[in-house]
Amino acid sequence: MKLLFVASECAPFVKTGGLADVIGAVPKALVGMGAEVRVLMPAYPALADVLATGSEVKSYPEFFGGSARLVAASAQGIDLLLLDAPHLYDRPGTIYLDPNGHDHWDNHIRFGALSKAGADVALNGVEGWTPDLVNAHDWQAGLVAAYLRQSGQTAPPLVTTIHNIAFQGLFGPEAMEPLGLDPALFDTDGIEFYGRVGFLKAGLIFSDAITTVSPTYARELLTPEFGMGLEGLLSARQAQLTGILNGIDLDAWNPESDPALPATFGMRSLGRKAQNREALRTRFALSPEADGPLFCVISRLTGQKGLDMLLDCLPGLVARGAQLALLGSGDAALERGFIEAAAQHPGNVGTIIGYDETLSHQLQGGADAILIPSRFEPCGLTQLYGLRYGTLPVVARTGGLADTVIDANHAALQADCATGVQFSPITAAGLDQAIARTCELFAQPKVWAAMQRRAMRHPVGWDQSAQAYLDLFTGLIEEAK
Repeated sequence: MKLLFVASECAPFVKTGGLADVIGAVPKALVGMGAEVRVLMPAYPALADVLATGSEVKSYPEFFGGSARLVAASAQGIDLLLLDAPHLYDRPGTIYLDPNGHDHWDNHIRFGALSKAGADVALNGVEGWTPDLVNAHDWQAGLVAAYLRQSGQTAPPLVTTIHNIAFQGLFGPEAMEPLGLDPALFDTDGIEFYGRVGFLKAGLIFSDAITTVSPTYARELLTPEFGMGLEGLLSARQAQLTGILNGIDLDAWNPESDPALPATFGMRSLGRKAQNREALRTRFALSPEADGPLFCVISRLTGQKGLDMLLDCLPGLVARGAQLALLGSGDAALERGFIEAAAQHPGNVGTIIGYDETLSHQLQGGADAILIPSRFEPCGLTQLYGLRYGTLPVVARTGGLADTVIDANHAALQADCATGVQFSPITAAGLDQAIARTCELFAQPKVWAAMQRRAMRHPVGWDQSAQAYLDLFTGLIEEAK
């Protein structure tokens, strides 16, 4: 089985969120099951060293305003097809934003080009390699479906995966012409979405199947609260919609061998986690005298993540003898709020603005619990890392958070199956109660340690989910024959 993944980012090369982690892990899991997988992504400057090791497999002399080429390379156990187009991808800022924090003005062209290249490989292959199926990820690859549709050619089956429906890739109708899209596609039964070009909508309406990253999120997407205007389309295509739970790379996230940790540990050596906790307290200028749990947050600071509610809950958290170490960036008002909170609660709240992969591992390895109060969460990976490291997740009951964390209610504690704390309704009051419950559990060392060991035993790898992808892909390929 030959599979082409089309995505805008892939860990460990380029990462802004969970999408990259998935694209860095799923292909390797599928290869382990006998599939042949290539990942098509832009050749950003961060991939310069990888690009230099590859070989050109296709050239595009005139490609959305400049010349481009596809370069095949292998790195970190992943076979890559890199779209080398410096006029589109070699620029300051992040892969999505300019240095001022605004979307690159031509993101529609940049990711339309990625989709166009994906459609070309799907139809024509590269050097004799033609995929049996294409999996396009999020809005940045949504136009693969549109380009395949307007080609009129027989194409391999296409699956579009939604990682977060809040990001849809919406652009004005004037984008149609420079993207080379057939005007006939700009229709309510096509890619038009309230007068705009909808990249993600294109993928949802023209794909053979749709997946998303947890079963609960798949159900939530059918409702106005979570569907972001696409709930009608998804309801109409419900038979083609599948929720497959995300997993994590068990080699990259392993507390027994993680080089980022001051002290590695396992289920039988949980006591060593205390060394990591003390290192964290030093890094975040937190008092070593606290007798409550050390909570951590590793997150984008946005309204979706519910961190405004956490600001409201910080006085109560500190009053209960707990501490908070936060690593994140995003909304300027939230950044200021957590910086001010650290100043208001010295020794009990520590804030580092930004993102640091090594520090994120150290937070998982040293904190007692991780707070994830998201208003909606397709799946999330940080709670899975928390489970793996015995850092008990405290989560809102939504999306993949609901699917992966077993709440420590009375019945679950009696049945010895609790792995964290869930809360609902998703309000500041609900979060405050969840923090209080966590502190109460932490004050019972035997109960807490038993929950940690159960959490660390909980399956969080890709084996089951990769098999679900493989089964879905196999069925679609068979149907297409």
